[in-house]
Amino acid sequence: MALAQQSSPHARRARSTSNVMLWVMLASLPGLLAQVVFFGWGNLINVIWCMALAVGAEAAMLRLRKRPIKFFLRDNTAAVTGLLLGLSLPPLVPFWVSAIAVLAAIVLAKQLYGGLGSNPFNPAMVGYALVLISFPVAMTTNWAEPGLLWENAPGLWDTLNIIASGQQSAVDAFTMATPLDHYKHNISSRTATEVLQHPTFGDGVAKGWEWVNAGFLAGGLLLLWMRLITWHIPVSFLAGLAIMSLAFGSNADLYAPLSMHLLAGGTMLGAFFIATDPVSAATSHQGKLIYGAGIGVLIYLIRTWGDYPDAVAFAVLLMNFAVPFIDYYTPPRTYGHHKPRRGLPGKNQG
Repeated sequence: MALAQQSSPHARRARSTSNVMLWVMLASLPGLLAQVVFFGWGNLINVIWCMALAVGAEAAMLRLRKRPIKFFLRDNTAAVTGLLLGLSLPPLVPFWVSAIAVLAAIVLAKQLYGGLGSNPFNPAMVGYALVLISFPVAMTTNWAEPGLLWENAPGLWDTLNIIASGQQSAVDAFTMATPLDHYKHNISSRTATEVLQHPTFGDGVAKGWEWVNAGFLAGGLLLLWMRLITWHIPVSFLAGLAIMSLAFGSNADLYAPLSMHLLAGGTMLGAFFIATDPVSAATSHQGKLIYGAGIGVLIYLIRTWGDYPDAVAFAVLLMNFAVPFIDYYTPPRTYGHHKPRRGLPGKNQG
């Protein structure tokens, strides 16, 4: 039998953007499943709504810009933006709040900059930060009370009615503050033992939130194993957050402990799915380490001394500002040079 013979190099075809985005969506399923199990149907409804609206908004903008709609929609990036917003927003947030977040992400943060590859900021985080600043009550009072789906959570139809109506009175019986928010605003007048008696913490770090973060960690490890992302941003992100917590927050009667920073908020979703956005993140390995560490440090600073309990969105956006500076001073070494080209022309040129 004749065998085909080819000379080296033997290189695999690069993954398409649509294929990478599809795997990102699949990798997020464990975290989404945990959200549904412990916080009800809200996040699943938000994900479906936000993804559909994001694709529709992208198609409308492409039509206005006279670009081929089918060609650009096939990259699945709009769907991923909607997915990340649906995962990040409170599960019982009114539909119009999530709609504003999606439209801001697609129209303002992506298409007005020229579309995929031209946006300097993470689109999903732009949309999230906009609605968080504009509608703080809706964004902080619609977090579902943790509990198993089949126990005390509202049913699918009731959840749809709550999200569609947007009436705060309809959700009062099913909501409470997030663990980070409750801890932050009560630790100044109580001890850690007293604060942790609140139902939102359960018997562990934070009821339900540990499983949500474990789900996103599992999905993130899958992306690492498939080499769709590199380890530099997630590891430096978590390391920066951990080092700050160990250095400044060792006293649980004053600040939230490290376990809560890692497992009681959007940390794992941010580390593996948001901060690793290939367009708005740093490009070189050294730059990714600086970028990820900066996000981790900023998250701790904002969570501890700022007004927002989670802070992933603001930390990512602030480091997006710094990416051009980071990339300018941390380029990789090019072939034929002993040192990477960096800094001002004529210096350190190897």
